[in-house]
Amino acid sequence: MSRRTDPAPPPPEPHPSPLRADAERNRLRILAAARETFAQRGLDATIDDIARHAGVGVGTAYRRFANREQLVEAVFEEAAEHVIALAERALTHEDPWEGFVQFFLTTAEDFTEDRGLREALLEGLHGKIRVAAARDRLIPAVGALIVRAQQAGRLRGDFEGTDFPLIQLMLGAVAEHSRGVAPAVWRRYLVLFLDGLRHDRDHPTPLPHRALDKDEFDQTMK
Repeated sequence: MSRRTDPAPPPPEPHPSPLRADAERNRLRILAAARETFAQRGLDATIDDIARHAGVGVGTAYRRFANREQLVEAVFEEAAEHVIALAERALTHEDPWEGFVQFFLTTAEDFTEDRGLREALLEGLHGKIRVAAARDRLIPAVGALIVRAQQAGRLRGDFEGTDFPLIQLMLGAVAEHSRGVAPAVWRRYLVLFLDGLRHDRDHPTPLPHRALDKDEFDQTMK
């Protein structure tokens, strides 16, 4: 009888080749460049624009992301989840009004800094699958914050969920136009909005930023 031998062990897994490592580095570089470009220029920025900003060839960018839609999904899915987490955290605040204000402020900070996030999450211009799914989860969370504050008698009863994105878009427009003149002036208008939304306001809230003077206003409007 022949002696039985164990099968030879499989060869060890090869280490990633330099090409695959380079491909991953390029992918991360493209994502970082896309975040910066979309934040500054919005979702009209092309893959060609992003490739130039990343310092990679256009062909390399298209090998990693076949179209702009894939890139938007990759960049903004995590950011959308972050906004949902902010809403869920605000719902746990012991004061319904303060939870509502906390959410409005923290999201305004994100939206005013990132034009691409505003367009992806508030306008729905791109991100038709994963970002859209996150947006569908965000809508009821925002609605719950609104109802909670209204039931507590703190938020005016005629405020609707569709008012939230429009106010955020207005604040984003103020931030974008005034960035080189008074980058924090949007906070002044957020407080004005919130005072207008309060049901139980006894006196106006102090504004966190002075009004623009005429020269600053003219520069902003340019």
